[in-house]
Amino acid sequence: MTRTTASTAETGHRRWWGFALASAAQLMVLLDTTIVNIALPWAQRDLGLSDADRQWVVTAYMLAFGSLLLLGGRISDALGLRPSLVVGVLGFGAASAAGGAAVDAGMLITARAAQGAFAALLAPSTMAMLTALFTTPRERARALGRFSAVVGAGGALGLVAGGLLTGYLDWRWCLYVNVPVAVLVAALAPVLLPNPAGHSGVQLDLISAALTTTGMAALVWGIDEASTQGWGSPVVAGLLTTALALLTGFGVRQARSRDPLLPPHIVTDRRRTGAFCAVALTMAAMFGTMLVLTYQLQGVMGYSPLRTGLAMLPGSALAMLVSSQVSGRLLPRLGARPLVVPGMLLTASGLGWLTLLTPDSTYLSGVLPAQLLFGVGTGLVMTPSIGTALSGVDPRDAGVTSALVSTAQQIGGTTGIALMNTAAAAASVAYSGASPVAAQVHGHAVAAMWAVGFVLAGAVVAGPLLGGRPRS
Repeated sequence: MTRTTASTAETGHRRWWGFALASAAQLMVLLDTTIVNIALPWAQRDLGLSDADRQWVVTAYMLAFGSLLLLGGRISDALGLRPSLVVGVLGFGAASAAGGAAVDAGMLITARAAQGAFAALLAPSTMAMLTALFTTPRERARALGRFSAVVGAGGALGLVAGGLLTGYLDWRWCLYVNVPVAVLVAALAPVLLPNPAGHSGVQLDLISAALTTTGMAALVWGIDEASTQGWGSPVVAGLLTTALALLTGFGVRQARSRDPLLPPHIVTDRRRTGAFCAVALTMAAMFGTMLVLTYQLQGVMGYSPLRTGLAMLPGSALAMLVSSQVSGRLLPRLGARPLVVPGMLLTASGLGWLTLLTPDSTYLSGVLPAQLLFGVGTGLVMTPSIGTALSGVDPRDAGVTSALVSTAQQIGGTTGIALMNTAAAAASVAYSGASPVAAQVHGHAVAAMWAVGFVLAGAVVAGPLLGGRPRS
């Protein structure tokens, strides 16, 4: 082997270690969307949380994360990817330590909001780092395949980790576990990750930042409240109307600004629009379905939280395998559309299987086949969608574009949970003349129908848009 060849191999090897480090940071953010759910009953007991406070332990994280993503992405463009990643991961670790040490509800909720704020800086920096680590189309597609596997597995792994840590240690370790990961990522980042310079020409328009932050906060809050109060609630209507007004004002300002917080060409490119739609609607179906399966496995089949998390792993594992070994390899040759549309149809067929659930359904006949089908489907969808969204992006816009991908995931997942939870509850109540268990299962089947609708809508909307090459 020549010295040049050996150097190239060493550089490639180092890039993949950098990829592993960035993936660990991203997984930490994703795990915290579900890991705390398992710990909530114990945290409520120890800290004396009311039912309203308990809900805010989850909502505070989602609200801060979802509302600050665009701002976090633009900050990473201005500051630079590696500094933003290090600041984000250390802040996330510090907030996690504070949450684990919480002595009352206020301290825990504040720490969760701080986690979400730092996650909004960390997530776009991590995703954009892939474009700096991998520059050739073939390598980048492989990396995106593996990264999509991490994204797809995060929620289910959070349930397993939450069950293990809460059951064998203490609920506080669901937060403390982030601290060593954060320290490790921050320590190794200067060694393993590149340091592309920030773009001094990027200006942070404070008015635009205020409009998007408050608008996204109202949107996420409104969707979250809909899961408990219903879509016809005056509170929900007020929040969503406020969100629409603020985000419309943000859009108008971006179209007129010389240096917009969100450059319009990023969202007006039809392929990227298709990719964002595919991500949002797939995440809506998957997060909502995860909620349905959690209730089905625990409330109907009598599974423990840990056993529930383990039972949901096959679908995530298959999605990881397909994302990393199939989608990532085929994307450079086939393009996005031949993978995304069939993937969505497979996902819809798996979710359709869940509409057949009955009180007598077993795991092997009712749940596992559905998981395997939508595991393959989502594995085909996520890698091409994320790859298309990030393809051809100017380096000065890499952070904000990555933030839009994360925003699509966040808003899609939150909307899916709210809609499917509301649909399941309404269907259960309306299912008169049946046992409570039968009514509950009927609600799960109706929620699964909504999930099928999300994915089919994604195929209809995204399919025609995912053609050609994105504008840079």
